[in-house]
Amino acid sequence: MISGHATTEGTKQFAMQSPALDSNYKTFAELTLSNVGVGTYLGNADNQTDKMVEDAIVQSVNGGINVIDTAINYRSQKAERSVGRAIDRLIQKGSAARDHLFVCTKSGYVTNDADVNMSFWEYVKQEYTDTGIIKAEDITSSYHCMTPEYLSDQIERSLKNLDMDCIDLAYLHNAIEGQIKDVPQEKFIENLKEVIKMYEKKRSEGVIKYYGMATWECFRVDDTHTQYLSLENIASMAREIGGKNNGFRFIQLPFNMYYDQALLSKYQTIQGKMVSVLEAASALGVGVFTSIPFMQGRLLQHGAIAQFIDLSPPLRSLQFIRSTPGVLAPLVGQKTPEHVDENMKIMNVGPIIPEEFSEIVTKLTSPASSASQ
Repeated sequence: MISGHATTEGTKQFAMQSPALDSNYKTFAELTLSNVGVGTYLGNADNQTDKMVEDAIVQSVNGGINVIDTAINYRSQKAERSVGRAIDRLIQKGSAARDHLFVCTKSGYVTNDADVNMSFWEYVKQEYTDTGIIKAEDITSSYHCMTPEYLSDQIERSLKNLDMDCIDLAYLHNAIEGQIKDVPQEKFIENLKEVIKMYEKKRSEGVIKYYGMATWECFRVDDTHTQYLSLENIASMAREIGGKNNGFRFIQLPFNMYYDQALLSKYQTIQGKMVSVLEAASALGVGVFTSIPFMQGRLLQHGAIAQFIDLSPPLRSLQFIRSTPGVLAPLVGQKTPEHVDENMKIMNVGPIIPEEFSEIVTKLTSPASSASQ
């Protein structure tokens, strides 16, 4: 089993030894984190993809990335196992230490196990309902479950899949998105309080360091939307339960040059003032990781991304996202050595400075620019 977790000293040492530019690391929660992370979402649930993901993580870490993102339901638990094997390889070769790496995973969706020869519902029955971990009615129509008992079980399974004794960041995965069709919002909030209590207990046990919410809609829509959540209210809830030093320190949401709501839409509030979710997170001391930087390849098509800097489309997309104030890192899915090589070139380029970034956003969002696209 791989012991330990990301530390102040370890992540700082990783950045100092990295081939990437010093400017491509940000300090948050006393950790030094690369401003690009590696994701593990897509791919077939087979051994060939396992090896591709494992190799891509090793290649990414060797290139200077120390943020690794996965989820228990990604490729039906196989993504986590690929992450665990990759980190073990890096440690065994002396390329990285456990305390260099910030490992994030998610739970909430009901998943089977691709390495077990059972149908989805056979597995759910054997592993969850027959054992009393969940009741059938706990599973929503979106195949989501957020009872504390289920999420606690999932954390233990993730630890086993990763072959680790501690996860740096445990996300609640698409919580209201997976619940709201079947659970009234008031009941959802009550349930969320119980989940936060469970996460704080897991922190006290030393099996997770931080927790957060990996989301899709809830922080990018206004308060008339059924999936809307107030980040300020959730942070307040975490303080009430876990105290000033509670573990709610991170969120994840979609953000790119097309899904720009996190930057441009003022749907959140801080002390009554309407602000963007990135502004709200910054004010609350919450770090933001972002998903789908390429919109699963659609933004890499010719002409899909505005030509604001002399970089290839994937690097241009990563450069815009990671230079956005309030963003810690975009999480990029990459499997082939060629794609990793291309994406890793961004670690040799410094991010855009804030003044220049503001000018780029003004230009890209001006009526004249919109009319020409």
